[in-house]
Amino acid sequence: MSARTPVFVFADDPISQAGLEHLLRGRPEVHVVGQGQIDDARVAVVAVAEIHDDAVRTITGIQRDGCPRVVVVANDLDEAGIVAATEAGALGMLRRHDATPEELARVVTRVAAGVACVPTDLVGELLSVVRRMCRGTTVSATVPIHLTEREQDVLRLLAEGHDTQEIAGRLNYSERTVKGVIHEITTRLQLRNRSHAVAFALRNDLI
Repeated sequence: MSARTPVFVFADDPISQAGLEHLLRGRPEVHVVGQGQIDDARVAVVAVAEIHDDAVRTITGIQRDGCPRVVVVANDLDEAGIVAATEAGALGMLRRHDATPEELARVVTRVAAGVACVPTDLVGELLSVVRRMCRGTTVSATVPIHLTEREQDVLRLLAEGHDTQEIAGRLNYSERTVKGVIHEITTRLQLRNRSHAVAFALRNDLI
């Protein structure tokens, strides 16, 4: 029998946390590590309601804490969520209603082996995003990416979970100015939304 894959579980509510741990503990392919043992995990399973700013921060934070491979379990997945999760470094994605013990263990095992794993019906959307990137409708890897100091300040506060009103108050800007900065970033860099912008900035060490 092959070695069991050590897995760290993180959920945004205690019921989901307990449920995922219970599902995975029943599978012979994996071993759930304790909450203080993230360094021992090969894969982290992150359960969220949707892929938004908090989810992006969690994905990047888990990787920085020592677990480079992440599987996201979300209530729903759309193109914007897939892009944001991918930019943040997630290698596997699964809808919550598809997360049976068998399927979850299968995705975890594949991700542990370095294989990307997304729902079959979303592969077309992901490939469409990649094709747009290759055609140059997003930022080219050969073009230096630059953010102004104001843009960096806004994205840092977004990454910390602040909304538009809070950012405006902290930076002494109007809410209209903050929205304009975010719009400029997403338009110039061809990003989907503010979650994607935060993920992109974190992934590229821009903030």
